[in-house]
Amino acid sequence: MSSSLSPAKVLLLAAHYATHADIESLARLSGQRARVLHKELLLRILLTYLPETVRPSTYVEFLLSLAGDGLEEYAEDGLDTTPVDNMSEDEASKQVKKLHLQQLTCADAPGDFQNDQISIFLIERSYKMDSETGLLSQVPSLLTPFLSHSPALFSWVTSTVVPYVRRTVEYYTEKSPQYSLLEFQKLPDPAAMLYLLSRTGSREEDKGLIGRDIRGLVGPWLQGKGRWASRATSASRHSVVDAGLPTFSAGWEQFLEWLISQAATSWTVAVAVVEQWGGPKDLDLGGMANSEVTHSQHQYLLRSYARAVLASAYLIPEATAEALPGAHQMTSKMRSLLGYGDVPWTLEMADAKLPSSSDFNASSLLGMKTATYMRNDLLEETNPLTSPTEAATTLLLALILSAFICTNLGVSCSVRKAGDLAFIQDQREQKGEIARLIRSASAQIQGDEDKYWSQVRDKLLWLNTWGINGDRPTSSEAIRGIVGAVPRDFIETEILKALLSNSRYALAKSIYEGNPQQPLAVDIIQDTVYQAALRAFDNASNPNRSRGGLKKCDDVIHAFPETLNKTHPATKRVEALLRCTHALSEYRLTLKQGEPFKPVVLRVHSDPISIIDKVLEQNPKAYTRLPEFLEMAVDMVRAGITQHARSVKFDSTTGDNGKEFIRAEKLIIAQCIEAALREDDFETAYSYVVSRLETTSSDGDRTDRKEVEDEWSWRAALKAGQYVRTERTLLPTHLGIASGNPEIRHLEQRIECLATALRVAPTSQLQEILKTFRRCEEQLDSAIIEEAAAEASWAAAGEVPGAFESSASHHPHSARNMTATAASRQAEEAPMSLFDLSRATASVAQRNFTKLSSLSSLAASRPMAPSPSGEQTPQRPRKRDQLREAATGTLVSGVGWLIGANVNREAPET
Repeated sequence: MSSSLSPAKVLLLAAHYATHADIESLARLSGQRARVLHKELLLRILLTYLPETVRPSTYVEFLLSLAGDGLEEYAEDGLDTTPVDNMSEDEASKQVKKLHLQQLTCADAPGDFQNDQISIFLIERSYKMDSETGLLSQVPSLLTPFLSHSPALFSWVTSTVVPYVRRTVEYYTEKSPQYSLLEFQKLPDPAAMLYLLSRTGSREEDKGLIGRDIRGLVGPWLQGKGRWASRATSASRHSVVDAGLPTFSAGWEQFLEWLISQAATSWTVAVAVVEQWGGPKDLDLGGMANSEVTHSQHQYLLRSYARAVLASAYLIPEATAEALPGAHQMTSKMRSLLGYGDVPWTLEMADAKLPSSSDFNASSLLGMKTATYMRNDLLEETNPLTSPTEAATTLLLALILSAFICTNLGVSCSVRKAGDLAFIQDQREQKGEIARLIRSASAQIQGDEDKYWSQVRDKLLWLNTWGINGDRPTSSEAIRGIVGAVPRDFIETEILKALLSNSRYALAKSIYEGNPQQPLAVDIIQDTVYQAALRAFDNASNPNRSRGGLKKCDDVIHAFPETLNKTHPATKRVEALLRCTHALSEYRLTLKQGEPFKPVVLRVHSDPISIIDKVLEQNPKAYTRLPEFLEMAVDMVRAGITQHARSVKFDSTTGDNGKEFIRAEKLIIAQCIEAALREDDFETAYSYVVSRLETTSSDGDRTDRKEVEDEWSWRAALKAGQYVRTERTLLPTHLGIASGNPEIRHLEQRIECLATALRVAPTSQLQEILKTFRRCEEQLDSAIIEEAAAEASWAAAGEVPGAFESSASHHPHSARNMTATAASRQAEEAPMSLFDLSRATASVAQRNFTKLSSLSSLAASRPMAPSPSGEQTPQRPRKRDQLREAATGTLVSGVGWLIGANVNREAPET
C-alpha cells in the first residue's frame, strides 16, 4: 500500500509513473498521498518526466482533475509499488535529490500567468512539445480544454497559439518553421503579423484561400489584449473613438500596410482579400468563443480597413479589363460595409449605363497636392481621398469608371492616372487624352459603326461631366470628369472630326446639322468640315478626284449642304483645289526621283504654280495646252494655296486675289514660252509672246498689273528674242504674208519678241535688251542685203532681149516698196550710230520707249507714195519692211537718230 511508503519513495514512484506515462497510477498515487504530492509538485514532475510524445488526451483529464482539486476519486484503487519496494530509505533519499524537478515558473509568460500554476504548466508544456518533438499539431488539443480556465490563458491561446499553429501546421506545412512558438510569441507585433501573412497569396493555387488566412490568422491574432494600446502610448495615425481605451494595434496597422503593398505589387491578392473577407467581424476562432474586441476597437478596425481598401484601389497599377473591375468591387464592398448602400451595377453595366455621379463638393480635392495623396500618406487621416466617407467612395467609383471607359476605348488608364487628370486639371493634358481616345476608338471599330460612334460620343461627354447636369459647375473648383477642364465645344469638335475621318457623314449630319439642340455653332462646324476636307486631301495618294483621298475630300466638303453650301468660300476653295489637282493627274509628274506626285505637295509647296514648270519639263508638247495650265493656276489661287493667296482670310472672296491671278497668268505664260523654246518650237513661243504677253501687258486692270512685280514675262520674251534657229527648230506650218526667206522671217519674229520685252521689262534691264535688239537688227540688215544681192543677180540673169525700156520714175518710193538694193543704199547713207558712246542718251531713250505701243498707228498714218498714174492707190507693204520699221521707225520721235535710223526717208520729195 502507498500509505506505508516514505515521502522519498512516493516522489520516486510518481516520477517513475510520469516517465512511463502511467497517468492512471500517478493519479491514484496522487489521491492517496495528496499531502506529499501536492499540485505544484505533481505539475513539476509531469513537466520534467512526462515525455512530450505522449498524446495530450492521455493526461488532460488528470490535469483537469488536478486543476479542480478532484483527485480523491482515485484514492481507493491499488498501486504497483514494485519499483521502490527493494530500495532503502537512504538510497531513496539520495535518488530524490537527483530528480532535479523543473521549477514551475516561466519568464516568457505574460504577467497575468505568474500565480496560475496550471496555466504556466500548459505554456511550458506547449513550448517543449514544439521545440523538442515538433508535435505542434497536438498543442491545441492540450490547451483547448483549459480555455475557460482563465481569461489570460484564453487570450494567449487564441491570439498566439491558434494563429501560429494554423500558419505553421494547418494552413501551410513547413518542415522547419522560421520561428518556434516561443520565438513567435516574442516577435514584435508588426513582425508577427508579417510572418502570419508571409505565405498568403504567394501561389496562384492558394489565392482562393486568402480569405481563410485573414479570417483564421489575423482575426484571432487581434483577440489578445496585448495587441492593443491606447493612443497615449502609441504613435497612432488614427483618432481614438473612446478616450482612455486601447484603440490602436501596431499589428493591425502592419496588416493594412501589407494590404496596400499587395495592391501595388500583386493587386489580385488585395482584391481577393476584400472579396473573400467580410471585414473585422469576420473571424474564425475555431468555435472557442465570441470575439472580445470592443465596439470602439471594431470602429477603429473598420474605418482603418476602409481607408486601406480605398488606398489599394488607387494603388492598383494595371489598367486592364480585370484590374479595374477588381478595384470597383473593392470600393463597392467597402461602401456596403460602411453602410452607404450597395452599388446596383457592375463596372461593365456602369460602362453601358453611364450613371450620373452626385454633385459633391470637391473643392478640397484639386491641385498637385491632391494628386500626391494618391501616392503618399494613403493611410493618414488627413488624406481626403481615402477617408471612409460617402463622398470619397463616390469619387473613387467615378474615377474607376472613367479609367475603365478609357481602357475599353484602347487607351490604358489606371485609377491613379484618371485621378491625375481630374485633380490637376491640366487642360493641355486633358485635350491630349481626348485626342488619344478618339484616335484609338477609330482603330477598333466593331459592328454597327453609327451605333459604335454614338456610344463613343456619349462616353466622351460623360468623361467631361460625369453625367452631372448643367453646362459647367457653379464653382470653378468643382470636379466634373477627368476631362472637365476642356470645354464641351472642343470635345464635340473632335468627335465631328472623327466622324468625318471615318466617313460617318449621315451620323455627323444628324447630330450637328439636324439636331435642334445644336451641339456646335455654325462657324465651328464650317471650319471643322473645311479642315477635315483638307486633311483628307493631304492624306490622298492619288491625284484623281474620283478615287481615294480626293474622293473623300469631295464627300466631306459636301457632307453638310445646309451649313456649308456651294457658295460658301470654303466650298469654293476646296472645289478649286480638287479641280487643279485632278487636272495634274492627266500628266506624268515626278518631283523626286522615283516618287510619284502626291496631292499634299500642292499645299505644302512654297510656290505650287512652279510645279507646272515640272509638268512642262516632263511632258513633251504640254506647252501647247496653255489654256489648261492657266486654268490650273487660277484654281490654285482660288484654293488659297499660292504664296500670296494664303494670306487671304478664310471667308474672303476671290476678288482679294486679283494681283495673284495676274501673277499666276504671267508666270504660266512665261513657263510655256520657255518650255516651247526648250523643245525648239520657236513658232509657238513667238505666238505666245506676241499674242499672250501683248494682251497681259495692255488689257485688264492696269493698276493691279503695274503693282505686280513681273520677273517672268520680259525674261521669256527676251529668251525668245535671243533664240537662234537651228536644224532642230520646228518649221512653221504656214507663212501668211511673211517673208519667204526663213532667216529674215526668224529675225523679224525675234525683233518682235525683243520689242515686247522692251515694253514689259523693268528699267534696270533695258540696256541688256537694247544690246540684243541692236545685234538682231544688224543681223536683219545683213540678211536683207544678202537677199537684195540675190534678187539683183536673179533680175540680171532674167533680162529678155528686145524688151521695152520704161522711163525712169522720178517719184520717190516708200520704204516698204523699195527694192532691197535701194534700201541697202539708203541705209549706207544714214549717219553713224552713237548708241555705244552715250549711256546718258540711252537713259533718255528708255523714257521714250513707252511709245513703242503706238507702232502700228505711226505706220498706218504715213502718206502713201503716188502711183505712176498720179493716183494715190494704196500699195501692200512687205512684211520685212514693216518689221524693219518696227525696229527703227518707232524710235523717230525720241532716239531714232542715236541708233542710225534715216529720219527723212519717208518724207516726199518736193
